[in-house]
Amino acid sequence: MTVHRLNATAASLLGFLHDAPLSGYELAATAERAIGDFWSVTQSQVYRELAAMAEAGLVEPGEREARDRRRYALTDAGRAAFREWVNRPPGPETIRHSLLLTVRFGRHLPPERIATFLRLHRDAHAEKLRAYEAQVAALGAAPSAARDPYQQATLAFGIAYERAVRDWFAEIQDVIPVPPDRPG
Repeated sequence: MTVHRLNATAASLLGFLHDAPLSGYELAATAERAIGDFWSVTQSQVYRELAAMAEAGLVEPGEREARDRRRYALTDAGRAAFREWVNRPPGPETIRHSLLLTVRFGRHLPPERIATFLRLHRDAHAEKLRAYEAQVAALGAAPSAARDPYQQATLAFGIAYERAVRDWFAEIQDVIPVPPDRPG
């Protein structure tokens, strides 16, 4: 059996298909919910990858349903390709943080403008931290047999990351002051 080399997006889709056949729309929604906080997958990528994986025999499209929807099922070749991918050491991560890029060149902006950007991002990260903490609380309320330790591990990373970002915002306050929101 030939094992296909997968990119991370295709592999994640195969990972989701281990549970049940899903349509492209369902896969995109699942990806957004399950990994969207740390891995972006667009709907167009989902459909492009599904077509390529179907052609390679990694997934099998089902019959057309309402609205031309089609569910894809994982094949044995798809399971083998996923197993090969998930067993490879993950590559190094790359920080691509648009706020940091803007801050790096912040001297070209009026102080109020960079302060606005910092405030918006600070608030967005605070909200993300609250959301992660709420997810952890919800998992804690679930029966222990229903808790997924791998989901818990990714949530723990998300919380640690958001706390580090929160701390960074507090530290740079002396360097780049962020005035409080103006009432209005």
